[in-house]
Amino acid sequence: MATVYGSIIRRLSRSFSSTPAPIHRNSNQQTHQFLESNSFLGSWDAPRNPKEAEKKLAQLRRDYAKQVKEVRKAYIQEMDLLRLEKQRKDEARKEALRLANEERKKLKAEAAKVRAQERKVAEEEFRQTLLKERAEKLENWKMKEKTREEKKKEKNELIRRQSSVWIDKKELEKKDFWSLFWEENGYSFKI
Repeated sequence: MATVYGSIIRRLSRSFSSTPAPIHRNSNQQTHQFLESNSFLGSWDAPRNPKEAEKKLAQLRRDYAKQVKEVRKAYIQEMDLLRLEKQRKDEARKEALRLANEERKKLKAEAAKVRAQERKVAEEEFRQTLLKERAEKLENWKMKEKTREEKKKEKNELIRRQSSVWIDKKELEKKDFWSLFWEENGYSFKI
């Protein structure tokens, strides 16, 4: 039983101790400004007449109600100012976001234009390269055809000249008639 009383006494003594309570890390407590002491506190002198006391109390209540009304008005005005300030900040932030979005869209569109131009230039270069290659191939093919035609003409001319010349029997045996015939007509035929 003595231990129960001892623990209660210790708890009570702690609650009434003079050491300060731990400071909470709250910014409101650090920045809070207390109002000045009110003139009503300690202003009551006990009158001798109850009617006079009632009158004085009614006057104090009216004055207190007026002060509360003024404090409420000031609070409402302060809240309105804070609301307007918050609304102004929100609108400014929205406007800044809108401008940033517009700027980003502009930059994106410009980048897309630049990429389109680069793509167009690359396609044009590619087309020019293809045309050049085609022209080179055509020129090469024409040259080969021309060379082939010239060789054919030379061969035909050679055969014509050789056919007009008297051929010995030994030569005739060396050259097969049919092989000449096939070569003359552009075929390569070997027996």
